[in-house]
Amino acid sequence: MKRAMLVKTGGAALLAALAAACAPPVTPERVAEVESAAAGWTRPPEIQAVQRAQSSLVFTGEAEPGARVVLRSDLGAAYAAAADGRGRFEIRMTAPAGDLWLRPETQVGQDAAPSPDRLLIVAGGRGPIAILRTGGSTRRLDRAPTLGAVDSDGRMRLASGRASGTAPVVVQAAGESVRVTPDAQGRWSLMLRPSDGPDEIQAGGGRFAWPGEAPSGPSPRVERAGQGWRIAWTGAGGAPQSTWLPDVA
Repeated sequence: MKRAMLVKTGGAALLAALAAACAPPVTPERVAEVESAAAGWTRPPEIQAVQRAQSSLVFTGEAEPGARVVLRSDLGAAYAAAADGRGRFEIRMTAPAGDLWLRPETQVGQDAAPSPDRLLIVAGGRGPIAILRTGGSTRRLDRAPTLGAVDSDGRMRLASGRASGTAPVVVQAAGESVRVTPDAQGRWSLMLRPSDGPDEIQAGGGRFAWPGEAPSGPSPRVERAGQGWRIAWTGAGGAPQSTWLPDVA
């Protein structure tokens, strides 16, 4: 089992420096600002949720306070909004007619910080809406079953999803049964044994027929595969990636 882990160093030193300099009251937002300044980088935006409002999609998340957040497509279309003093932002866009890939980006002055993640809207939002990331699990923003995604690169498979609480989720695949504990938001991920072809994955009492990896062909592309959507895309360094997003029951 593999869980994502984020380690931050130097937090105590930063807090001490803030206090010694008689800076404003120490808050998580203030610590984030000082960490960014000390490291010399602007953090990319984090898309956290999406809501449908009639014919529009509304994305919300967090970024650098006061920064301009942009969702940019490879075709040149861009959707933007400014983050408030707490770093919260809301971007409203007309739902596209079909599939749309977007790259989140933060702009602060002359500096731009594109995210390594890709935002995918399938079938104009009638299908899944998800954040795809190289080396990590796909995160579904739409309503999804307990098993939200299966990511693979030809060597390993990473199953992930979101439970309704923090009770352990039982996942069965490739002859193994594992209990995985979700985080505070109910999200979980688990490394699965490789599979040469389609097989069944059970998660949280549901049964899902994984259709196998995307065959070679144009990338990126989105296609129906079994009871879900399969995405062929390219990760960092040109590595081929395959992601399967099961349908909502």
